[in-house]
Amino acid sequence: MDKIFGGLKSLVKIDAIVTDNHVFRLHYKVTCALLIAFSILVTSRQYIGDPIDCITKDSVPTRVLDTFCWIHSTFSVKDAWNKKVGVQVPYPGVDKYTPGEQRVYHAYYQWVCFVLFLQAVLFYVPRYLWKACEGNKIRTIVLDLDSPILNDDKRKCNRKLLVDYFVNNLGQHKMYTCYYFLCEILNFVNVIGQIYLMDEFLGGEFSTYGTKVLEFTEWDWSVRFDPMVKVFPRLTKC
Repeated sequence: MDKIFGGLKSLVKIDAIVTDNHVFRLHYKVTCALLIAFSILVTSRQYIGDPIDCITKDSVPTRVLDTFCWIHSTFSVKDAWNKKVGVQVPYPGVDKYTPGEQRVYHAYYQWVCFVLFLQAVLFYVPRYLWKACEGNKIRTIVLDLDSPILNDDKRKCNRKLLVDYFVNNLGQHKMYTCYYFLCEILNFVNVIGQIYLMDEFLGGEFSTYGTKVLEFTEWDWSVRFDPMVKVFPRLTKC
């Protein structure tokens, strides 16, 4: 496991030469690393562990039934979400079969690890483009001034070269600035796009999920319905 997550250290390491700001780094360092880590954890659970446990009274082997339900996805009965648990239904969304019942399928569970990885890639794209456009320009013009072992004479000489460079090239880096701001805009567009992506992935429930959870805490416990159970059910039918 250490070897698997060891590769993420390069994403969160502190760079000696910084060419962006703190918010930019949150996108491709913290967020990207977290998404990849979660993707690895979910993948190990889905394809190495046991992602689903089916309850049955039939003679069908448990592993066969688990595989069938996982491949064909599970569902909840829409009319059973608001029924009283323990009296009318055993769990929200789980009820006996009735003709014409409205079903809500939960097929997205199979794709969580891939979507998490896709999100990580999308968060890193602006960083990748900025590195390509930046071309180590800052590292080149620094002239090893960040090195603690540079002797004083060499440091003074490099400082003079750096000052002369800025004086002679004043106003010549407009495209460099434009590239950076474009990548910052891409970060913003990516965040907005991720919201729509998650909303589509969760069947339109993501955009209102937060407000519904907050409202849920204010409802009377005897009548309230947990929106977290609706979006992320622990028990479903197959």
